[in-house]
Amino acid sequence: MKQQHIFITGANGFIGRHLCRHLAQLGMWVTACVRPTSDVSTLEGVEGVRIMRVPEAGPTPALETQFAGVDAVVHLAARVHVMHDASSDPLAEFRRVNVGGTERLAHIAADNGVRRFVYISSIKVNGEATGARSFTADDLPGYVDPYGRSKWEAEQKLEEIATARGMEWVIIRPPLVYGPGVRGNFLALMKCLRRGLPLPLGSVENQRSIVSVYNLVDLLERALLHPAASGQRFLVKDQEDVSTADLVRRLALALQTRALLIPVPSSFLLMSSRLLRQQDAVQRLCSSLVVNTEKTAQLLQWMPPLSLDRGLGTTCTWFNAAASDGML
Repeated sequence: MKQQHIFITGANGFIGRHLCRHLAQLGMWVTACVRPTSDVSTLEGVEGVRIMRVPEAGPTPALETQFAGVDAVVHLAARVHVMHDASSDPLAEFRRVNVGGTERLAHIAADNGVRRFVYISSIKVNGEATGARSFTADDLPGYVDPYGRSKWEAEQKLEEIATARGMEWVIIRPPLVYGPGVRGNFLALMKCLRRGLPLPLGSVENQRSIVSVYNLVDLLERALLHPAASGQRFLVKDQEDVSTADLVRRLALALQTRALLIPVPSSFLLMSSRLLRQQDAVQRLCSSLVVNTEKTAQLLQWMPPLSLDRGLGTTCTWFNAAASDGML
């Protein structure tokens, strides 16, 4: 089998770093596309990974010269969801980067004969919460914010271009991704546990789908190579869903500390969050978001190789080491 050449945007990000190393370890040749000022220390010296810096503006004509021999693209680079967006027009900014950037990259890939384009979208295209029915990959979009809308529009633009140009496309919509190097709310939660802070989450009885970065990159490998992946959207998650309260308990166990969970009713948390203008964050902690991955399992013959507890364990091992070294 010919050695695969994979072009990865956002390669220095949390998911990108893991994906580059994973594919390189499999013997693939990886071009890691990053911004000019990006810290690439975790990728430097990795055999099989070539680092390429592109201007902040995104794909440029000069980029086309880097696509000789590229078999597939994994597009991770994006303007991500932020809690308090300072932009005067968030939707326009999300569209500029997420839709416009995807459109330009798809055209360049198609112009240069790239076989397959894998786009990392977001479960936010489906929506923010589930009730009695879990999300599926082929649901109609239910986004509620500019970020989710921009990811849906980027999906549509990729499908349109790829179909017209004869390029295969695959779309993956992950929920919350965790693992060594994670940032955001997941890191904040581990810091709270390490400090022994009480958390008012003892009465939260929701269900959330999350995914280890190791399971996600394993699926991305399958999405790059499996014939049945072409022209499909997929959801991904760990083998089991978990409530917020149980997640805290299992993280505490992996961190070798104690979870101080206070049983505060979810209704009170939500009411208080409105007064503190933290409604979105608390809503995610208290609501359910469950994804159905039957399509992923059936079409791609894929199951997550890492259990939830193993995934949390590797994350907490990294966190304890980084915290002890003063890196967090």
